[in-house]
Amino acid sequence: MSNFAHTDYLTVSQLSPADVLALVKSAAVIKASPAKFSRTLAGKSVVCIFEKPSLRTRVSFEVGIFRMGGQPIIYDTKDQRIGIRESVRDVAMNLDRMVHAIVARVFSQSTLEGLAQHASVPVINALSDDHHPCQALADVLTITEWLGKVKGVRVCYVGDGNNVARSLADAVCRLGGHMTVITPPGFSMSDAAAADCALAAQSTGGSFLMTTDLAAVKGQQVIYTDEWASMHHADGQERARKFKPYQVNAALMAKADAKAIFMHCLPAARGQEVTDEVIDSSQSVVYQQAENRIYAQQAVLAALLSRPAKSSKAKVTSKPAAAKRTASKPARRGK
Repeated sequence: MSNFAHTDYLTVSQLSPADVLALVKSAAVIKASPAKFSRTLAGKSVVCIFEKPSLRTRVSFEVGIFRMGGQPIIYDTKDQRIGIRESVRDVAMNLDRMVHAIVARVFSQSTLEGLAQHASVPVINALSDDHHPCQALADVLTITEWLGKVKGVRVCYVGDGNNVARSLADAVCRLGGHMTVITPPGFSMSDAAAADCALAAQSTGGSFLMTTDLAAVKGQQVIYTDEWASMHHADGQERARKFKPYQVNAALMAKADAKAIFMHCLPAARGQEVTDEVIDSSQSVVYQQAENRIYAQQAVLAALLSRPAKSSKAKVTSKPAAAKRTASKPARRGK
C-alpha cells in the first residue's frame, strides 16, 4: 500500500472507500502468505499502550508485530491514565524519539488525537470509547471470507450504538454494504455518525438504516452484537433490563437469512446479548473474526510504516534548532 495517504489510523471514517478496500485486500494477502511479510517490521519497535484490560487486542497486536519481525513493547497504564501522571504531549514527545509507531487502547478519543498531534510516528487506535477501527477491519475481512464480498451484503448490528457499531457501520458503508443498526430507544448512534455513514453508503451504492424495530432483522446476512454495557458504563443493570428484548437468540436468528453468519467482537456476556445456542452454533464465526484482528492490524502497520514520517508544526518549538545538533548526534528513530 505504497499509495496509502494517511499518517495515523484513528477512525474508519477518515478513510476513503478505496483505502478500506485496499487494507482488507492487504490483510487477506498477509493472512495467505505470512512468510512474505516476516521482515516488514524488522528493526522496528512498536509500543502498545493499554488503559483498558485486553485479551484479543493485546495478543493480536503483540503476535502480529512479532510475526513481521518487529519488537512489541507493552505499556500498561490502566492504573494511571495518560494525561494524569504525565501529559499526553509529554508521552507522545518521549515515545516519538524511541519507537517507530504507537498503538493505544484508551478511554478518550482525544488522547489518541493528542498523541497523533505531537508524535511524528504513526498512531493507531486500538480502541477508544468512540471508535474501534481495527476491529472493524477484521470484521469486514471476515465477512469477505464468508460471503465473498461486502458490497451488496446485508449487515445488521443489534444492541448498543457504541464504538463497535460506529466503526462497523463506517467500514460496511464504505464498501458498499447495506448496514442496519438496531438499538433500544435512546441507545442509537449519534446523528452525526449516522449522517456520515449514510453519506458514505450513498457514494458506494450501499445503504444505512438506524432503527429500534427488530423486524429489520428479516433477511439479514450478517447478525452482529456486542456487550450491552462497555467498560466505561456504570448502568449495567438498567441497560440489561432495557436491552433484554434485543438479545440475539435462536428466535431472532431464525428471522435472518437462512445462511446468515453471527458475529461478535468479544468478550461476550453469554446469556445476555447472545445465547450459547447462537454463539456456539455453526453460524457463528466469532473466533475466526478474533483471529483476523492479527492480519487487519498487520495491514495497517505495514501501510503506515511504509510512509515517510509525518511532520508536525506543533512540535517545532520544542525541538532543538538544526544548527545546534552535532554531526555525531544519533538521528531520531522512526524517521
